[in-house]
Amino acid sequence: MEPRPVPRQVQAFREEYRARLIGPGYQGWAHFAFTSLVCLTGIVLAVAQLESVRPWELLEVPGVFILANGVEFLGHRGPMHHKRRGLGLLFERHTAQHHRFFTHEAMAYDSPRDFKMVLFPPVLLLFFLGAVAAPLGALCFLLISANAGWLFVASAVAYYLAYEWVHFSTHLLNGHWSTRLPVVRFLRRHHQVHHDPSRMGRHNFNITFPLADWLVGTLWSREREKPPSAG
Repeated sequence: MEPRPVPRQVQAFREEYRARLIGPGYQGWAHFAFTSLVCLTGIVLAVAQLESVRPWELLEVPGVFILANGVEFLGHRGPMHHKRRGLGLLFERHTAQHHRFFTHEAMAYDSPRDFKMVLFPPVLLLFFLGAVAAPLGALCFLLISANAGWLFVASAVAYYLAYEWVHFSTHLLNGHWSTRLPVVRFLRRHHQVHHDPSRMGRHNFNITFPLADWLVGTLWSREREKPPSAG
């Protein structure tokens, strides 16, 4: 299937953004590799520390997943789409830039230079590791058990990586082999709905798995948009 042409206003914004904010030294695949390798290394190192894991300790993995899914939803629905004092940069990068760079009519990147508009900045990954995963993992280590601490770190970093990989997959070119996978096709459609300007503030805030969207009632469906039948 031939890709649809990028709308003129979207293409104009992309060209202006690249010229102003993507330096000549930026390497998209190096950015992707850095995020992937740092996360995978962190996961492997954390899992390697586990010893004689008890079944109840493994319950932390789905617990972290559910917690992270809620944080993802709240962060996306909140400061990423509504200006909050002290968090204006999140709104600027997401709503004012990302949603103008990619719309429901033009979801795919043009070249690896556009990865900067898809992936989180490397400094945010380092902040996440140092200010979120490590301190909370240490707290679990002290209050629950050593395995709980390492499982928290491994699970939290795995969720961060899943977010990056899933979001990346939603902006891949249509011909990429992964877009033929049913789960990837579903998540691409799910995220494309969110990039529709008429729906982005109301529907499909989860990127990875639409659990919180389903629970809260923000998961888009055609039935939700059908006008009520006349009495």
